[in-house]
Amino acid sequence: MSTKLTGQVLAVLLLMLSGTLSAQRSETLLEKNWKFSKGDFKDAALPEFDDSRWQTVYVPHDWAIYGPFDIKNDLQDVAITQNLETQSSLKTGRTGGLPYTGCGWYRTSFSAPEGKTVTLLFDGAMSEARVYVNGKEACFWPYGYNSFHCDVTSLLRHDGKKNTLAVRLENRPQSSRWYPGAGLYRNVHLIITEKTHVPVWGTYVTTPHADSTYAAVRLLTEIAGAADRKINIDTRIISPEGKVVAHKNYETRIIGDRPVEQNFIIDRPSLWSPETPALYKAVSRIYADGQLTDSCTTRFGVRSIEFVADKGFFLNGRQRKFQGVCNHHDLGPLGAAVNRAALKHQILMLKDMGCDAIRTSHNMPAPELVELCDELGMMMMIEPFDEWDVAKCENGYHRFFNDWAEKDMVNMLRHYRNNPCVVMWSIGNEVPTQCRPDGYRVAEFLQDICHREDPTRPVTCGMDQIDCVLSNGFASVIDIPGFNYRTHRYEDGYRILPQNLLLGSETASTVSSRGVYKFPVEDKNGATYEDHQSSSYDVEAGGWCNLPDIDFALAEDHPWTLGQFVWTGFDYLGEPFPYDTDAWPNHSSMFGIIDLASLPKDRFYLYRSIWNRNDATLHILPHWTWPGREGEVTPVFVYTSYPAAELFVNGKSQGRREKNDSSLKSRYRLMWNDVRYEPGEIRVVAYDKDGRPAAEKTVRTAGKPYRIELECLRTELSADGKDLAYVTVKVTDKDGNLCPTDNRTVRFSVSGAGSFRAVANGDATCLEPFQKPQMHAFNGMLTAIVQSSERSGRLTLKAKASGLKSAEMSFDVK
Repeated sequence: MSTKLTGQVLAVLLLMLSGTLSAQRSETLLEKNWKFSKGDFKDAALPEFDDSRWQTVYVPHDWAIYGPFDIKNDLQDVAITQNLETQSSLKTGRTGGLPYTGCGWYRTSFSAPEGKTVTLLFDGAMSEARVYVNGKEACFWPYGYNSFHCDVTSLLRHDGKKNTLAVRLENRPQSSRWYPGAGLYRNVHLIITEKTHVPVWGTYVTTPHADSTYAAVRLLTEIAGAADRKINIDTRIISPEGKVVAHKNYETRIIGDRPVEQNFIIDRPSLWSPETPALYKAVSRIYADGQLTDSCTTRFGVRSIEFVADKGFFLNGRQRKFQGVCNHHDLGPLGAAVNRAALKHQILMLKDMGCDAIRTSHNMPAPELVELCDELGMMMMIEPFDEWDVAKCENGYHRFFNDWAEKDMVNMLRHYRNNPCVVMWSIGNEVPTQCRPDGYRVAEFLQDICHREDPTRPVTCGMDQIDCVLSNGFASVIDIPGFNYRTHRYEDGYRILPQNLLLGSETASTVSSRGVYKFPVEDKNGATYEDHQSSSYDVEAGGWCNLPDIDFALAEDHPWTLGQFVWTGFDYLGEPFPYDTDAWPNHSSMFGIIDLASLPKDRFYLYRSIWNRNDATLHILPHWTWPGREGEVTPVFVYTSYPAAELFVNGKSQGRREKNDSSLKSRYRLMWNDVRYEPGEIRVVAYDKDGRPAAEKTVRTAGKPYRIELECLRTELSADGKDLAYVTVKVTDKDGNLCPTDNRTVRFSVSGAGSFRAVANGDATCLEPFQKPQMHAFNGMLTAIVQSSERSGRLTLKAKASGLKSAEMSFDVK
């Protein structure tokens, strides 16, 4: 037989095999044709209920992000003890000033063949979800952040009519400390299998040995519906290049609930790391009594992790410090409704900054985030809870902890234990239980669940009451002690605790508003101003926290420190400190290194100058347009990866500065504190370690606003109806200089193969709706988000504003 003919026969066989496999298992996203209404309805679970007047929505869907913003939404009279508050006060905007409380119903229909096993998988439903199929309750899951699934096979109808799926959700007042979102804000999956099948999260891959020479791979596979049947599992390990690098065929009979074990060797594996995120696949075919009944693909990575006392964290045998951020789950102007393109956009921005890890604060993440961290190279600390059995919020998770904590932990652990990006689990954040004499018992209970379900990763907990946890045994029982802030207690923790390691599980909480600068420039805690903004000189923080420089030094100076997770990577809806006490209209945070519009603040470049070792950083602040400040002291800071730089104002040297140890800020920032403002330009020349000029940058005084400029790194979008482009919108003068004080309204229109999705300006006081195609610029900038359609073509965004030359930008949708 000729080579060409052999290839054709093989292709036909593979096609036939593919068709056979797909016939055994199908998974469908239930995205379209949902009916939604806010409110409660007595008979909404019944198939005959009339929902014709309800809104038609696309899932994932967040009903609350559409607003309106209102000071009356979820007012909370509380004392935030973790912020060192001892008396309660009225908190405005604490959960974003959005109407997230109340009941909401979703209804749709689906078809399923008779004789199959049918499972519904919810990636998250906010919250207290009650799922009904054909009028009967299929399952209840209270925690809005967790994924859960239910077998609905026994509830299906087989009279030729579709099955009715109804979901009731309820968010109670004072159930969160930040904006949680509302509704079916994550994906819903319909999974159809044969009776004998691999259940949801039914595989577990570990690499007991992993180095550049070889990797040992252990695969455990659960099989449901296999009693009294002869089972054969045929598994191939597929490399990142798509080649079969190991193969095993195993025949057995299932004994009880014991999973089937298979072991493999991969020679010269590609190791997973943030720099080389190589991914393998274990592709298994399940035969019962000789018949193919299921196929299952498990993606995994080959890597080793070690936490060594006194020495720190090692990935694949190499020591490294976590350069991490904490992030809440909302996507700013998109709300809590998950979108893969938006998450990818965030991760790529963080990686450009040099970030290599994300802590999911303080809840289980969307599966898409974990998948993207696998693919793009971002380590993860996955965290489930903000409270345990003692309340932080009147209607918080403590109501469910005793009955649901283990179920929630098991779902989280089984869901994500195959993901190589996950390098540790966290069991909680600043829980009041930490100060109880027996609080360590609850910590041990949760940690033991992690060790039982996944003995390959250590466990941490974000602790903020250091006196308590050092004296009552709480911190001693945690695998990796995590301190939230309290940098002055790091050495105490290292000296007293037996682990001889310490993690900055939450750090900094520096606040700033993009493009806002306050004078005089002074280090301040909890500073407030009439405009309800914070200074972007990056010298302001909360009373419980600190400036970034302290955390940089702790990571550099002590091998036993494991690095840090900054609060936060991105601004988020809710917690508008320092304007949270009767200080409306603030309704979003100012902690972010990147603002709510996905625009980097100055602080982004401070972190980048330390963390990004592959690309040089040179950044000047503030802007240089200060009418009325002529002759006044206007300090200039430079954030750079170079060791020294010289500043020029209108060509006159202001002196050369070198990083030094005279203060922590001088160690990481170059500062000219006595510069007096005069219109024109400031120019900085950076010098390398040998004293040679290496880079320069100039900032000029802006002239009269002249045009709108649009910028985007993307030129193409996928024609999937979900892809997004984030377009930076700038008001500039005729020479292209940003006009940093211009706040006029910009209006948008979209034509062609897509639609307008949202707009944001990063202003924590802005009450304009995200969905309306217009918004005022904030310090000369904002962001417009456009979304692709499901058809190919050309998408065009146009932007215009009174008195400015308009702009447009087009994208190919393919």
